[in-house]
Amino acid sequence: MASAKLFRMDGTEAGSVALNAAVFDVEMNPVLVHEVVVALQASKRQGNADTKTRKDVSGGGIKPYRQKGTGNARHGSSRESQMRGGGTVWGPHPRSYRQDVPIAFRRKALCCALSDRVRGEALCVLENFACGAPKTKPVASMLDKLSAAGRRTLIIMADADKNTVLSTRNIPKVSVRTASDVNALDVMTAARVMVAQDALAKLEERLS
Repeated sequence: MASAKLFRMDGTEAGSVALNAAVFDVEMNPVLVHEVVVALQASKRQGNADTKTRKDVSGGGIKPYRQKGTGNARHGSSRESQMRGGGTVWGPHPRSYRQDVPIAFRRKALCCALSDRVRGEALCVLENFACGAPKTKPVASMLDKLSAAGRRTLIIMADADKNTVLSTRNIPKVSVRTASDVNALDVMTAARVMVAQDALAKLEERLS
C-alpha cells in the first residue's frame, strides 16, 4: 500500500495518508510516458508559421531578361525561389501538430508519473488546503517550510479556486491544476507535487 506524508498549511507534519495502489503504485513505463509527454508538448504548438510561395510574392510576370546571349542562367520569372525576393520552397505553412493518444494511455502515463513521484518522496498531501483570500504570503511561507521554494512545484486542487490561482501566480515555478485536468506533462515537469486532501478522491476516481 502506497502512502504519502500529510502536511498542514503551516508546514507541520500531520501523519500520513494511504494512497490507492492502482493509481499511486504503478510500475514505471518510460516508453509510454515519453510518448504521452511528447504528444502533450506537441499539442501546445501553435503551428501558425507561414511562408510565401511564388504565387504569394509580388512582382514577376515577365522574364527578367532574354533567354540567350546574356551569359547568365535561364530564368522565367524574378519570383523564382533562387532569385532575390522570390518565393520560398518547402517552407512551413499553418498546420496542427496535435497527436491522437488514446485516453487509456494518457491515464496510464499519469499514474506512472504520480507513482514515480511517490516513490521518490516528491509527492505530499495538504490537509485542509484553502486560500480564504488572494494572498501570496501564506502560500509562499508554506512552500518555504516544505522545502519547495524555488523549485518547480505542482499543486493539485479538487476544483478550480480563484483565490488559490491569484495567491500562487506571483510565485515563480508554481502551477495549479485541478484533479480533472492534470496530466502527465504537469507531473513530470514538477520537482514537487502537492495534492490537496479533498482532491485525492477525485484523482483516484478519475484514474482507477
